[in-house]
Amino acid sequence: MITLYGIPNCDTVKKARAWLSEHGSDYAFHDFKKQGVPPDALDQWLASVGWETLINRKGTMWRKLDDATREAVVDAGSARALALQCPSVIKRPVVQWNDGAVTVGFSPAAFASRVP
Repeated sequence: MITLYGIPNCDTVKKARAWLSEHGSDYAFHDFKKQGVPPDALDQWLASVGWETLINRKGTMWRKLDDATREAVVDAGSARALALQCPSVIKRPVVQWNDGAVTVGFSPAAFASRVP
């Protein structure tokens, strides 16, 4: 089963969920706000896509962080700590595909290449 991780009111998450539904793909939605970030999954995402891809350093939440917090994110360990503390800094959606692959973000072409 595909698992889509994110925040329900995020426009990109809404687009990804709509795309999966329109293409008949069954998926589970994991809400960061209600369910938190699963630490084991976070470790897998960091290993798979890297902290530079996973942490959204262009988003509103990143800009709201103080300079010291932003400057402290320099590697996977510091990114992990921040993501667990503040899930809104994770670029969305994070998708765990049926084959175990992990992608971050949404584009129709990328999703089409993953879904038969």
